Formats: sequence, C-alpha cells, structure tokens
Amino acid sequence: MLVEGNSIRGIERMTGVSKTAILKLVADLGTTCADYHNKHVRNLKPKRLEVDEIWSYVGCKQKNADVAKLAKGCGDAWTWVAFDPDTKLVISYAVNKRDEPTATRFLADCASRIASRVQMTTDGLRLYPEAIEKAFGCDIDYVMLRKFEVPQNAGHQNTSSGNKKISIRSVISGNPDLAYATTSHVERQNLNMRMAMRRFIRKTNGFSKTLEQHRNAVALNFMYYNFCWQHKSLRVSPAMEAGLTKHIWDMDEVVALVPKPVIGPSLKDRDILLSALAKLELS
Repeated sequence: MLVEGNSIRGIERMTGVSKTAILKLVADLGTTCADYHNKHVRNLKPKRLEVDEIWSYVGCKQKNADVAKLAKGCGDAWTWVAFDPDTKLVISYAVNKRDEPTATRFLADCASRIASRVQMTTDGLRLYPEAIEKAFGCDIDYVMLRKFEVPQNAGHQNTSSGNKKISIRSVISGNPDLAYATTSHVERQNLNMRMAMRRFIRKTNGFSKTLEQHRNAVALNFMYYNFCWQHKSLRVSPAMEAGLTKHIWDMDEVVALVPKPVIGPSLKDRDILLSALAKLELS
C-alpha cells in the first residue's frame, strides 16, 4: 500500500495497523533500502542518462515556513533523479534543497556509480554545468535542453497555455548525439513518483511531516521501482535489465533486508517467565 499511492491514515483505516507502527515500518524499510541501493547499484554502464529534479514539500510550503520550521528541514524538498532511459533504472537520487551543494553531491554520487563514458541530458538549471564538470571532468558527453514558450507565430509545438513551445539543445561537453538529447523519460518517471507516493501530490494533507520521513519514503519507492516493478515495455524489472539481479523481487524480499531486532537479556527473561506461567495455567 505504501508504494501504491496510499496515505498513512488510509492504510491505518484499511488494515487496522496503528499509524505509529506504519511510520516505524517506513523508517526501517527506508533506511534499509537506501543502504542497499548505495551498496549494490554500482559499476553500471549506461549509454545515456537523463537528469531532472521534482518539487515537493515537507511540513509546509516554503512561503509558509518561519525560521524555526526552516531549521527543522521544513519547506521545499527537491528530489534529484538520474535515470537510464534504456534499462529504466533509477541510478542515483537525492532529497534536499535545490542548491549548489546538493547538485554537487548528487552528481558526484551519480559519477561514482558509473563505470563508462555516458551521454547526459539535463534541463536548463544553471547549477548543472559546474556540478557535472566537478563530478565527471571531460569524460562525459553533456547536452543541456532548455524549453521555452513563445507566441503563436513562432515555434512548432502547441502547449496547454495556447502558446508555442520550442526546445534548444546546447552541447556543453564532449560529442553527444543530439537525436537522443531528451528529458522525456525522466519526466515520465517523475509522474510515476507522484502517482506512487501520496506525499508528492500537489494538493494534499498527506505531505511528509519531517525530512527524514520524506527521504525514507523516496528510498522505499525507488527500491520497489528498481527491483519489484515489472516494466511493461521491458517485461522485466529495471534492475534485471541492468544486470543487478536475475529475477523480479517481491515485497517479502525487500522486507527481509531489514535487520532483525536484537533481543536483550531482559526481554528474553520476560519471555521465558511468561511461557512458564502459561504452562502453569494450563496444568
């Protein structure tokens, strides 16, 4: 239910499981999935990479956040995504602000997971060129795709606003193939995120209350998408297509990754005592 767009309260009503228990499950699974992704989604050889960022918020929207709320991580929360359009794999992601430090860390993490030269396409965000140069150096074919709406007498594509839409592709580094310079696939992945996570819906009361909760939900979503989701065009999961696994995972396998809690001596003694009392009552 958590990875199919249901809210915490909705799951509580449907299952009878308390909100506290559900939030604990999200925390346990989120940290486990983030750790598994960090360790195993590596040494990849994608031919192309599309990078984009998607907006959401934590606690309240940025315009309503005072200094105290901002200090707690409330306000805008941007999810940065690096997407392989051939295997449909989410290679790297980060949840934080839309600023230079986050862009630099995100692209550095992305570069650490790739073992070959790649063609990358981003939107026109000015943070990308410098961050990509720091992460990849000259070993990348990079295109920046900028989209504009112009009056009807120019351009070639209609938009919902009634204007025309044009795209400008600028080669920033290397020798990319402009025929594959697009961000359409990663933008479609952004739609998957909005459909799969209630907290990403624009007008909702199911938004994340803390940044930690938000990151855990995103980590769980991408673990499910990469390893459990059977992509219709591929007929396998993105992780299978990328060679990271040999089968489509089910949720039991994801849950099994969570470390089992260590039972302390006091709890063991309590269980032994309760078991002995139960036997006495039966006798």
